[in-house]
Amino acid sequence: MAHDDGALPSAARRHFILGTSAVGLGIAAVDALAATAPTQAAPAASHTHRVRFTLNGERREIALDTRTTLLDVLRQNLGMPGTKKGCDRGQCGACTVLVDGRRVNSCLMLAVTLEGAEVTTIEGLSKSGPHPAQVAFLERDAFQCGYCTPGQIMSCVALVDEYRKGMPSHVTPDVGARSIALTDDEIRERMSGNICRCGAYVNIVQAVRDVAGRQEA
Repeated sequence: MAHDDGALPSAARRHFILGTSAVGLGIAAVDALAATAPTQAAPAASHTHRVRFTLNGERREIALDTRTTLLDVLRQNLGMPGTKKGCDRGQCGACTVLVDGRRVNSCLMLAVTLEGAEVTTIEGLSKSGPHPAQVAFLERDAFQCGYCTPGQIMSCVALVDEYRKGMPSHVTPDVGARSIALTDDEIRERMSGNICRCGAYVNIVQAVRDVAGRQEA
């Protein structure tokens, strides 16, 4: 009597192999048909919005993608390359501009939020000559490569305005005081959002102090 080792007879094995091959071919044919079948694309949503604001004293109206940052609009659409793209994450301050007199990181601000706002960039600081902040940065040699300098200057302008209005900082000893002494610690704290990779901080502090002194005179 022959020993049954559980192996399929030859005829059954052939039927099994043919069956599995047919199933595989069927699946492959379905996949091929699915890959070649035309697909209907979903209609693209419209993200365009028209915004009106003032840029460096001039009225502007522009239609833009609602996801576009102020930084990209300034550089790519409005021809204002003085505002620099550094980290693009709001950490370095190279893209600092003024919006309604307050400094902002333009890389973090959506341009559609500017309706009716007044935006000032480094190009618009002065119409009749260099701004006192620009003069002070030159005189104090408060830069090296210069990439961060536009943002540094814009922060300096806002800083002096905040100081003159009596706005305290995190290092102000008495936040209720009518006048604040613009010490080096105050300047460093208020300029801490602007990073200089070249390390020109000592001269930057001196330049800010000069600007504050000139505007008080």
